[in-house]
Amino acid sequence: MTRREIVTLTNMCMVYDGNNVLVQDRVGDDYCGITFPGGHVEKGESFTDAVIREVFEETGLSIVEPQLCGIKDWMEDDGERYIVLFYKTDKFSGSIKSSDEGEIYWTDINKLQDMKLAAGMEKMLRVFLEDGISEYFFYSENGEWFETLK
Repeated sequence: MTRREIVTLTNMCMVYDGNNVLVQDRVGDDYCGITFPGGHVEKGESFTDAVIREVFEETGLSIVEPQLCGIKDWMEDDGERYIVLFYKTDKFSGSIKSSDEGEIYWTDINKLQDMKLAAGMEKMLRVFLEDGISEYFFYSENGEWFETLK
């Protein structure tokens, strides 16, 4: 039995300044709502370089020293695993600018629960913020989807 699997690697980064977090109001695809910036890891690219690049492309900010703080993962129906690497940092420079993926702005982290969050974002926040939780995992049994925090 092979241990190899097809994997799509992506990232998401919580950029923060005290109680303020940088959010993106995503539009234009099936994953819409308030989330953190991020995107795909390109073939051959380091995970850290990918999150730095994605945050810059989507926000205009140059981040440094992003710290890996958790993951979100699930298996697609075709057997491909999808992994989102979660990072956070409070070290950045530059000025924010929105992209075609959505408006970028700062908000108080305590106000997030009252916003129209992207699907699963309330659980992802727990991975970003709570010690002892490092994974948000989806799985399917008998055609029904379940999710768990680990």
